[in-house]
Amino acid sequence: MRKTQAGHRMGRSHRQRDVQHQSHRTEGRHVWKPVRRIMTGISLAFTFLESLSLAYSVQASSFDETPKPSLSMTSHVTSHVAADPHEAVAISAGYSSGITEAVRRVKPAVMGIVNYAQISNVFTQQTKVEPSGVGTGVLFYKDTRYGYVVTNNHVVEGAVKVNAVMESGKHVEAQVVGTDPYTDLAVIRLPLQDVRGISPITFCNSNDLVAGEPAIAIGTPMGLDFADSVTAGIVSAAKRIMPVSEPQTDTVLDYQTVIQTDAAINPGNSGGPLVNIRGQVMGINSSKIVAPEFEGMGFAIPSNEVVTIANQLMKTGHAIHPALGIEGYSLSTLPEQWWPDVPVDYGVWVKSATSPEARSAGLQQNDVIVGIDGHAVKTMADLRTHLFQTHPGDVATLSIYRGSRELKLKLQIGKMDTKLTTAPNGGSVTVDGDGEDDPAPDSAPGIGPGTFDGGAGQ
Repeated sequence: MRKTQAGHRMGRSHRQRDVQHQSHRTEGRHVWKPVRRIMTGISLAFTFLESLSLAYSVQASSFDETPKPSLSMTSHVTSHVAADPHEAVAISAGYSSGITEAVRRVKPAVMGIVNYAQISNVFTQQTKVEPSGVGTGVLFYKDTRYGYVVTNNHVVEGAVKVNAVMESGKHVEAQVVGTDPYTDLAVIRLPLQDVRGISPITFCNSNDLVAGEPAIAIGTPMGLDFADSVTAGIVSAAKRIMPVSEPQTDTVLDYQTVIQTDAAINPGNSGGPLVNIRGQVMGINSSKIVAPEFEGMGFAIPSNEVVTIANQLMKTGHAIHPALGIEGYSLSTLPEQWWPDVPVDYGVWVKSATSPEARSAGLQQNDVIVGIDGHAVKTMADLRTHLFQTHPGDVATLSIYRGSRELKLKLQIGKMDTKLTTAPNGGSVTVDGDGEDDPAPDSAPGIGPGTFDGGAGQ
């Protein structure tokens, strides 16, 4: 059996989304609590505006409903490695021209998103609507009446009015169609006449992403003065697991799969596209790590998850997340002495069955899930990826090991209780793990001492 290496404990700290946003002033200094704190200094990608010197309060807006369209999914292409210096020069030129062409295809669909909040003067008790923050969005669908733009939930959260700023500089008032704090995605819509002549972006299949392929970020860093900024890098990790915590209690609700990139993601890039060399969107930029000991660690929501959630938001204004009803961890994150006696060194170890459906299906503690509906499951990221292709009420076939026996179980997919009505604000967790797996538990019940610090519900 393979000996696993213990992951590095990152410590309790915060993840902030890269956001340029109106901040609260106290004695001349800005005080702002991050929307979601998860790892060491992770910053929200939403830009703070510098327009108000008085304390204020924010009031939420309402949402409309729209029909559900179908979104196009296309394949990506990986890069070629040069065999000699002359070929390297040619590839470098080709890479640069590839970036230029990819940006040319996508940039017209990228726009700045301005959040207008209800501002209350604590001294005069008067209120007014003023710009509160700036993020980014991208046009991904058009019907006969509207153009639909996907962005981050934290970009539009609390807005009483939202404006989209086109490549031409034109400001267009948008309507919020739906939001999902859990995945940090939102959809807004614009009148069709304001997006005529603009082609919606297409999405690649994020399941096919590989570390090392080119990644291009387009957004509005530091506000509208730097709109349509382009940075380039690579996919650092195709499936990275980040915990999602409940804002008031720091309780870990689940773990979210994200794309890690070293393309520069700065305040204001939230909601902008992460693009491959063919001009297809591989993800929606959301956050980065900001700490002296870290550099070049940004994160994007994978395109396959964006497509699934965006369709739901356009239909109902909210998203429903499928769940197996288990608490589990990637087997590779467990110390070897805690491993169940199974003939594999991969899969998702079941700590407990947490739903009636999972218990009725026969899932037990120490089972190891190695497949779902014919798809291999080696890590929690794999399980999440394939689980998100199902819907509550579907019946999935799980391949599991129980000791040395391989079994097939039928399990009805349930609905996740996300427990989030707004974006997580101020939560933090401790992160363990070594690579693309989920954080490891502190102990395994009945196997080692100690207690679990949070769970990984699926």
